[in-house]
Amino acid sequence: MNEKIKWIQNNMHKENGTGASTELFNKSEIDKAMNFHRTFPDYLPTPLRELKRLAKNLGVSGIYVKDESFRFGLNAFKALGGSYAIGRYLAQRLNKDISELPFEVLTSPEVKEELGDITFATTTDGNHGRGIAWTARQLRQKSVVYMPKGSSQYRLEKIREEGAEAEITDLNYDDAVRMTAVEAEKKGWVVVQDTSWEGYEEIPSWIMQGYGTMSAEALEQLNSFGVQKPTHIFIQAGVGALAGSVQGYFASLFKENCPKTVIVEANQADCLYKSALAGDGKPRVVGGDMATVMAGLACGEPNLIGWNILRDYSDLFVSCPDWVAARGMRILANPLLGDPKVISGESGAVTAGLLSSILQAEEFKGAREVLGLDENSQILIFNTEGNTDPYKYRSIVWDGELPSTGK
Repeated sequence: MNEKIKWIQNNMHKENGTGASTELFNKSEIDKAMNFHRTFPDYLPTPLRELKRLAKNLGVSGIYVKDESFRFGLNAFKALGGSYAIGRYLAQRLNKDISELPFEVLTSPEVKEELGDITFATTTDGNHGRGIAWTARQLRQKSVVYMPKGSSQYRLEKIREEGAEAEITDLNYDDAVRMTAVEAEKKGWVVVQDTSWEGYEEIPSWIMQGYGTMSAEALEQLNSFGVQKPTHIFIQAGVGALAGSVQGYFASLFKENCPKTVIVEANQADCLYKSALAGDGKPRVVGGDMATVMAGLACGEPNLIGWNILRDYSDLFVSCPDWVAARGMRILANPLLGDPKVISGESGAVTAGLLSSILQAEEFKGAREVLGLDENSQILIFNTEGNTDPYKYRSIVWDGELPSTGK
């Protein structure tokens, strides 16, 4: 076990408002998304966990975990994006503003009759597809979900329980996305995907705005702890839609005082890290099976909206082996005495695993200096999923799969 964490400082960072526009993620746009989510009967802000003992142990002022394992009872943040994108799509079809379509109106028999039957299609490793299936069921519409090869059977069954037609393909994630787009074109389905490509940008941008509810809640909760803003944000990335949303929101709000942001990927699918390594501003693609335990991050082609924002505003790109996620899962599940316990899946815990390494190991002294990490740092991380595959969770946390010692 000798795989190393790799990092690179972003040399493409733009100053003084010369970067890509963050208007999609300004306060009024994200407030619109949050107000929509607040109309859902299952809506509650997810908790922000303060890990005081861990912060002290690692030599920083504060570590805060936005715990999305509670979101809508679905154990992951993804439904925020899918539900808002579907809401915006339906608002467009009905020629209304989303503010006129709270949940109770959107789910009414009158609206269903006006819309007729719609099938929403997507590709997912699990969490996003379950969110789309859940939203479609609530709206009495249909959903079709394709999963890449190697996907969890447990996650597949959870998607089917929401009423979706779902299957695991023999394709990797990015090829499955292309296949879904072709099938949707043939059959008149609506693709709801957070990967963007030329000619398919509106729905991904709505998904990214929907994710903004999580960031807005986290900032409100930090303020209630007496923290005006985080000094640092560590955020995981697959295609970069979530990371781009988080970065876009905080860059829009705080401009030149934006928190230092670290983008964290699985090393088998580190397209953003490789894009930063190339340093020419153009996105790079990773192919192959992308066999990582971090299924939610196993995406090899960047979301272009997200990439442009991450390229211009983020500070560090990091490529992490699987043991980093496993270490994060164990740290969060077995907290220091007095800290709350956080149940986190593989994709949700990688930032916690990285944080424990970057703040302690001598080999990361350079990264700490680049980021200005010190005893005054207030660090925000996002637990994007709970134990969405409980069998894998137990294998790692109970049985020691992917040990993080002796690496």
